[in-house]
Amino acid sequence: MHSHTHQHSSSHHHHSPQISNLNRAFLLGIAINALYVVVELGAGFYFKSLSLISDAGHNLSDVAALALALWAFKLAKVKANEKFTYGYKKSTILVSLINSVVLFVAIGIILWESVHRFANPVPLSGWSISVVASFGILINVVSALLFFKDKDHDLNVKGAYLHLMADAAVSLGVVISGVFIALYQIYWLDLMMSLIIVAVIFYSTWSLFRDSLFLSLDGVPKGIHLQEVIDEIKEVEGVLDVHHLHVWAMSTSQNAMTAHIIITPQTGIDQLNQLKNHIKHHLEHVNIQHATLEFELENETCKDGDMV
Repeated sequence: MHSHTHQHSSSHHHHSPQISNLNRAFLLGIAINALYVVVELGAGFYFKSLSLISDAGHNLSDVAALALALWAFKLAKVKANEKFTYGYKKSTILVSLINSVVLFVAIGIILWESVHRFANPVPLSGWSISVVASFGILINVVSALLFFKDKDHDLNVKGAYLHLMADAAVSLGVVISGVFIALYQIYWLDLMMSLIIVAVIFYSTWSLFRDSLFLSLDGVPKGIHLQEVIDEIKEVEGVLDVHHLHVWAMSTSQNAMTAHIIITPQTGIDQLNQLKNHIKHHLEHVNIQHATLEFELENETCKDGDMV
């Protein structure tokens, strides 16, 4: 009486972006952003600009985010095997965690250099900073436009688009600070801009670290509320109650669930398959794509212990 198949209802089918087109978009976005990171980092050291170095770190997070999203698409095609019965989907969560730790290290290095720079200010070439950062605006906007068409059809794509547009705004801030440095020799603006960028990186990185650590510990994914899941299941005719409910993330985009479903004694064996499909249809409404269900009769004693 156990079930582990998953069926999609036609009412839940949405427009899906062309995988080959997205692969090209991700690869091109990764390539041009990675090249710009190298150029901006080199320019930052050459012109002794902390804001350029910080912005290069910020753009490096773009490369990591794009690579992670691309990897998620690739891993979705990898079949499960005897060693990894869910496939390699959860590695996307692990990479998110590693990515956030690396960015925290980068933040620490930039802050250390900021303290040193504050004690020993140096003259800067404002126009050079503005020119280099202006290329950052161009790179981020062009990269974002690669995902514009499909941003409303896939969460990973939308995340990449919004991240790139936000980084274009950060690069604009660096351009403006460079202009003020060039016109008025306000050299501390470079330091201030680098600290603002560090704050932006920390904000997004902390969220990434918290969410990826939470998911790696099999916490209930963000946006899913157990009571809503229970209510959705109990809407199905023939279901009396739900217990032993467990929800976790299989990857950064797919969620799984196991549950014991208490059914009415009148429910026959031949009706279980239809009941199972109805429940899984309802679970799609609460963003659960894979469910393993165990059915129990109303007067049956469950021996799995006292759990949710």
